[in-house]
Amino acid sequence: MDINRLETARLFHRFGFGPRPGEFVNAVNAGVSATREKLFANSGTDLGLMNVPQLVVTDLGKRPSPDDPQLASYTSELRRQNTELTTWWLDRMALADFSLQEKATWFWHGHWATSIKKLNFALPMYKQHQTLQKYALGNFNEMVTAMLDDGALQFWLDGQENTAKSPNENLARELMELFTLGVGRYSEADVKELSRALTGIQVARSSGEVTFKKNRFDNGTKSILGVSQNFDRTSAGKFLVSQPDSKRFITERFWFRYMSSQFPLPEETEFEGAFESREIRELLLALASSDAMRDTRYELVKSPVEWFIAVCRALSVTPSKLTKNSALLNYLEKLAQVPFDPPNVGGWPTDDAWLSSASAQFRASFASWLIAQGDISPIENLTPGERVQKTADLLGVVEWSARTKSALEGNTKNSKRLILLAICSPEYLVSA
Repeated sequence: MDINRLETARLFHRFGFGPRPGEFVNAVNAGVSATREKLFANSGTDLGLMNVPQLVVTDLGKRPSPDDPQLASYTSELRRQNTELTTWWLDRMALADFSLQEKATWFWHGHWATSIKKLNFALPMYKQHQTLQKYALGNFNEMVTAMLDDGALQFWLDGQENTAKSPNENLARELMELFTLGVGRYSEADVKELSRALTGIQVARSSGEVTFKKNRFDNGTKSILGVSQNFDRTSAGKFLVSQPDSKRFITERFWFRYMSSQFPLPEETEFEGAFESREIRELLLALASSDAMRDTRYELVKSPVEWFIAVCRALSVTPSKLTKNSALLNYLEKLAQVPFDPPNVGGWPTDDAWLSSASAQFRASFASWLIAQGDISPIENLTPGERVQKTADLLGVVEWSARTKSALEGNTKNSKRLILLAICSPEYLVSA
C-alpha cells in the first residue's frame, strides 16, 4: 500500500467530506504536508459557500388552533422550513471549500446531539447550528458556555423544566456524561448538585430564545466534584471543562470519530497536550499530523451522510438541486441518518452499524439516483482501460482490492455501472 496515498485519502475523507474531481491526484502529487497545510488553512471568505442558496427561517410562533383558517398555511411553512434547513446544511457540506470547518461542525452536531423531532421548529435548530459553526474549530470552553445558553439543547434536555423547587437532572447528567467528562467520571450526587446550578432557564420553543429567571434559580451553594460554591450554568460549565477528565474525554471523542472506533486512544499521546488550552483546531491538527494517520489498522466506516456528501463532491452534485427534496430525505431516512434528527442524545452509531444488508440495498438505489443526476464526465471521457484507476483517483480511494478491481474491470465499458460499483465498494465505504 502507498502510505502517502493512504494519508492523503484520510486527510480528505476524515478531516473533510472527500475530494472534488482532480483534487486527490493533485494532492498526492503535492505531498502530505502541503495537503494538510491547505486543508487547515482558512483564507477567510469561503467561495464555495457563496453558491449555497439562501435559507429563510423565521419564528412561526404558537401553532394555530385546529379551527383556525391559518393552520394550513402555518403547517405548510413549518414543513418548508424544516425541510430546507436540512438541505441547506447538506449544501454547505457539499459545496464548502473549507471542508474542515463543515466536518468539525458535523462532528459537534453528533456530540451535542439535538433532534428537531422534539423541538419541531427550524429556527432554534438553525441557531444551534450557528453556534456549532462558530466554535467548531475554536475554544471548547467558550463552546460549552454558548451551548448552555442554547435554546434547542435546553429544550431537548428539559432545561426549561429545571427549577429550584423542582430540579430536573436530564441536562446535568448528559452535560457530564456525554458532553464534558465521560462515563464514570462523576457521581450521582454531582448530577444532583449540577442540576441545581442549571436552574432558572426558560425557553421559547418556536424561536429558541433563552431567558433567565432569578426566581427559578437555586441560589445556594452547590458541591460539584468536591468543590463547593454558588455555581451557575456558566461557572459550572467552565469548571467541568477545566477538569483533566474533560481534556481526556474530548480527546477520546475526536480519536473515536476521526481515527479509530475499534482501537482506544493510547494512554500516552501528544493529543491531550495539544488540547491543554482546549483549542479544538490544535487537537485536530495534532491528529492529522500524527503517526496514527499512517497506521493501516485504523479504519473507519463512512456514515450515510458522510458517504452521500463525498459522492456529491465527486459527482459535482448540489443536494438541494436534486429532483425532489422529499426523495433525498427519504433515502437518508432509510439509511437511518438525517441531519438535525439524531436518534437520541447519544448521537448516531459508528462503523459496522452502517453495513447491514438492508442498508446495502438502499445505498445502491440511492447511488443510482445520484449518478443519474451527477457529472460523470471525468470518467466517461476516458478510454475503458483508464477508468478503473481514474475512478480511484476521482473518489480518493487508496487502492482497490483484487475482488473489487476484478468487478470494476468487468464494467469498464459502462461508466455508470462502473461508478455505481465503485461508490458502493468496501474501499469507498471505509476510510482505509
